[in-house]
Formats: sequence, C-alpha cells, structure tokens
Amino acid sequence: MIEGRPSRTAQRVALRRAAHQLIDRPLVHEDPLALRIIGADEAAALRADPGQFERGLIAPVLRAFLAVRSRIAEDALAAAVAEGVSQYVVLGAGLDTFAYRNPFSHLRVFEVDHPATQAWKRERLAEGGIAVPANVAFAAIDFDSQQLPDVLHAVGLDATKPAFFSWLGVTPYLETTTTLATLDGIVPFAQGGGGVVFDYSIPPEMLPILHRAAFAMLEKRVRDAGEPFRGYFEPARIATALRTMGFVSVTDLGGDDIHARWFADRADGLRVGSAGRIIVARA
Repeated sequence: MIEGRPSRTAQRVALRRAAHQLIDRPLVHEDPLALRIIGADEAAALRADPGQFERGLIAPVLRAFLAVRSRIAEDALAAAVAEGVSQYVVLGAGLDTFAYRNPFSHLRVFEVDHPATQAWKRERLAEGGIAVPANVAFAAIDFDSQQLPDVLHAVGLDATKPAFFSWLGVTPYLETTTTLATLDGIVPFAQGGGGVVFDYSIPPEMLPILHRAAFAMLEKRVRDAGEPFRGYFEPARIATALRTMGFVSVTDLGGDDIHARWFADRADGLRVGSAGRIIVARA
C-alpha cells in the first residue's frame, strides 16, 4: 500500500471479477454486483470490450484464480453458517461485494481494510447505488502497525460467538511474520466452529520452470504498481503453523485440486496456475 492512497491492486482484482461475469461460461463465481462496484465508466468500457483487461497469457489464469477463491470462501462460509456461525469478517475487503448480496439475514458482516481503500470503497458503493445493510460494519486497519483483535473489539465483534473470516489477496503483500501474527490473532475469535479462508503464494523456486517466468511477470506488475510481493510460504510449513496455533482442520488446495473440483471439463479451457494456493482452516 502507498500511504494515503487506495489499493490499485484492489481495483484490478475487481475489474477481473467483473470480467469473469461477462467472459466465462459457466461462471465459477456469480456476482451480480461485480460490474456496479467498479464504477460506471469502467463498467461501460468493460461491457464494450470484455477482454480489454484480459490481454496476455497470464490474464485468464489470474482471472480464474480470483473467481474461484471468492467461490471457495463463500462456500466455506455457507457451511459455517449452516453450523451456527453468525459473524463474518472480511479482512482486506477491497471491492468485495458479499456484504451487499448476503443471503443470510442473521449474518453480521465486518469489513476490515486499509483506511484509504475503505473510504474509496464507500464512495464506490454510493456511486453505484449499492446500499449498505444495517448488519454491515466497517473497520479500518493497517495490518503492519495495528493488532487485529483490538480493531475487531472496537467495532463490536462478539468474542463469545465463533466468527468466520476470509482474507483474500492480502498475504503475498505482507511479511510472513505479519501474516502469521494475524492468523494467530484470528484463532480466539474462530474457536467453536468458525475458521478462515485465505490464499497465499508459494516461493517462486518451488514453481515448475515454465511457470516461473509467468510469475515473474506478475511480480513485476505489482512491484511497478507500488505494491510488491513480500511473503511466501511452503505448504507443509504453513499447515503446521496453523495447527500449532489451534486450527483443528486445515485443507490446503493447490492448482490441481482446484482445477479438478471447479474447472474440469470446461469447453473454454479456463484453469488456475500453480503459484497461488487456498487454505480453508476451521477452529
């Protein structure tokens, strides 16, 4: 993040989620607000040329990953809600729209993000005519300098009830110590049936040789945008760390797992790559 400015990455992610609604069939993740949240001008340009933000070899792979991670998070949330969870915390919310199409009337949603990005999002909501439900609360945080428990207590999260968390598209931009401290801070709020879904990147040297060049292109892109990647995890080590923290169930989904469940037999060949992984952990 550049101090005082909203996340440029959050905007690009939202554009790709919107492009998924126009380009891909069948949809991996259906989001009827995806085009409204990006702004009227951007939505009009995207409708006129859905592929304009999707040029290049890595674009479809990235679009697929962004769509499926939201799908996985919302599927895992639905399972937790069915088991009695009534609080959902969206960490690094960016332009995520779940809170504004939430199908669970009793589910309270807390959106947590950098102050500049959160203010920008609220402007986008107003411009797009997207109402903020009464069961949505906003909490501003700088993950590098503030403690998550303090922020959550301040906005009224009920620590006596388990909460479910999503944390998408954030950990690669943080130091690994910050990511681990945040996950550790989630455990007390999630115990008793809650959990967390988050994505992470494996070290580039663990990628197949042909995939390293594509990942290097992505690294350069985010670095040039002023939001460089800073943290990577080896799958076995992050799983061990999560269990040590107190998560009782850890499901780590790699590219092959994700493809087999959500992209198999597609006529368009859409699929994810191997650099990003998604974890569903229950406490």
